[in-house]
Amino acid sequence: MKKMLLLLTTACIQLSVYAQQPFNGLDMNLGNLSRLSDAKTRSISPENITGEPGKGGMASLEQGNARHAARELGQGWKVNPYIFIEPGKTVTLAEITGPGAIQHIWMTPTGNWRYSILRFYWDDETTPSVEVPVGDFFGMGWGEYAQLNSLAVCVNPGSAFNCYWSMPFRKKCRITMENINTEKMTLYYQVDYTLTTVPEDAGYLHAQFRRANPVKDASYTLVDGIRGKGQYVGTYLAWGINNNGWWGEGEIKFFMDGDNKFPTICGTGTEDYFCGSYNFDVKGKYQEFSTPYAGLPQVIRPDGLYKSQQRFGLYRWHIMDPIRFEKDLKVTIQDLGWRSGGRYLPQQSDISSVVFWYQREPHAPFPKLPDMNTLEVN
Repeated sequence: MKKMLLLLTTACIQLSVYAQQPFNGLDMNLGNLSRLSDAKTRSISPENITGEPGKGGMASLEQGNARHAARELGQGWKVNPYIFIEPGKTVTLAEITGPGAIQHIWMTPTGNWRYSILRFYWDDETTPSVEVPVGDFFGMGWGEYAQLNSLAVCVNPGSAFNCYWSMPFRKKCRITMENINTEKMTLYYQVDYTLTTVPEDAGYLHAQFRRANPVKDASYTLVDGIRGKGQYVGTYLAWGINNNGWWGEGEIKFFMDGDNKFPTICGTGTEDYFCGSYNFDVKGKYQEFSTPYAGLPQVIRPDGLYKSQQRFGLYRWHIMDPIRFEKDLKVTIQDLGWRSGGRYLPQQSDISSVVFWYQREPHAPFPKLPDMNTLEVN
């Protein structure tokens, strides 16, 4: 009896301590939206490039890119709402001293979205943890607008990219964009973040881009060589088809923690993994859809002229079902369709991907990003 009372007392003390923990302003949802905290809200944009309090909208007419539009109004009237990035140049969009976390990013880049490369560096990193063409990072790998409405990423009319991935950092964060195009680009953007304590067990967001055009041996590697402890949280695919018929019979496979020939997790088909079924077919046509966790927001259909092939954009966010690994992770998907006689067809599709995961640092080196010609949508 005494032992039971001791256990109950200990449990009550632990619950009391937990209840008294100050809220750090992270992991926001409707259930905790009323909770107050000591977190500091900040925002970086071309109108306040440092995010400092009381420093927004201070550009003079001489300094502002929109000086002509604001010439009759002057300082404080939308003088510098955007930046230019010259061909071949890299610009730092945000540099933040932590601890804290990015909670939202909005941007609307002009030009070719495959030729604008986003990179995120956490703490004292010299190599990025995120290195992805901007269109693919926001689920628009084919370079054309499509409505995307999910919890992690939203793309709204006419080309407004938004993401809500939680991005904690402890010492600092640096975000850059490189313009590898031959033409100058314009970028409106805003990075919304909070300065606050970060839990010890919080991992860092990573995102990696790959492309195979065409896929070899009917197997596409989304990511390989992840080392350490973490969890896989999302997949985006831009899938171009080079043959007739249904193209998505392939299984996705997660090889983790020492798996060799056979994986721990093996899906049953491409549309199944993306939370659809039976070819995404409704009344003989592909049906676009966009939900909080998965979607097929983009179907590019042949137009009888230059758009000669079908192309698809798909996403699957593992928000409620992250795939946890302790030591290592490799992810592949089969490039598989149908041929005559009810037989599988190994395909040679054009597949680009972005995978998202959290892990402790350091991360394994990324493959070199493809050059401009290999990135090009063609």
